[in-house]
Amino acid sequence: MGRPGGKFQCGRFRLAAALVLFCAVPPAPTFAAEPPSADELRVLREQARAFEHGEGVPKDTGQAVKLYCDGARAGDLEAQYNLGWMYANGRGMPRDDALAAFFFHLAASQGHTQSLRMLRFVGPAATEPPPCMQEPKVPDPHGDATDIEFSTEKQRLMAELVRRLAPEYGIIPRLALAVASTESNFNPVAVSHKNAQGLMQLIPETAARFNVRKPFDPEQNVRGGLAYLRWLLAYFRGDVALVAAGYNAGEGAVNRYRGIPPYPETRHYVKRILEVFRHQEHPFDAAITDPSPELEKILHRKLRVKS
Repeated sequence: MGRPGGKFQCGRFRLAAALVLFCAVPPAPTFAAEPPSADELRVLREQARAFEHGEGVPKDTGQAVKLYCDGARAGDLEAQYNLGWMYANGRGMPRDDALAAFFFHLAASQGHTQSLRMLRFVGPAATEPPPCMQEPKVPDPHGDATDIEFSTEKQRLMAELVRRLAPEYGIIPRLALAVASTESNFNPVAVSHKNAQGLMQLIPETAARFNVRKPFDPEQNVRGGLAYLRWLLAYFRGDVALVAAGYNAGEGAVNRYRGIPPYPETRHYVKRILEVFRHQEHPFDAAITDPSPELEKILHRKLRVKS
């Protein structure tokens, strides 16, 4: 069996559930989760196809299946069809007509005519969805942050403030605590050599941007830092490494270098945040801001580096 000609529109984008966020210092309202956009699914398919055919990256069928599954799980009928075709033809994996029928049926139920035709060549569909079609685990809303230890009572109180305010901005507490710990070690009067101030180490420009008038007031400072994190999460579509790099070096530097800037301080900072947070992705609200204009190029570059 052959796959019909013509280039499929394909691509990779993370499927982090869009949680609640809003870009201002006052607490955020709650928004319903939003599905990935057509552009996000296109990028997801393009990357999956690149791995499937070895176009610009080493051929990796397992990675292709994973990325197609991300799209299929979000309802992308082209990704569903591609998976059905791979299983029906044993492309890089054992042939499995039941799984092929499962994916063809998903796409055909949305009106995909090629999938409907392919159903004639395979048997009954699998009754249980494959593991990759099950929703990935979302990080614990509390971020398992109770394991973080403090050397002083003042640190503990500052951490409790961060933990309490983070959900108001749609931030998993563990990420906010990772930032506060790395930035100031929970010191509300810390000042860096670059004049970053307070618990979340806001430079004056960022403090003004997020309406922080008293940077050494712990609550104002934390709210400003959380508002900035919320914005960065939307701007970089939940990619925690890019968010951390943006918080440390500025989103402009991330765009300029199309990824984590080559500054030793920033690279160490990103490593530290990921070690504490333990997740590569974080829910975000796409309504907060448009994505970085360089995001697609950044993701493609990350894809090549990993390969």
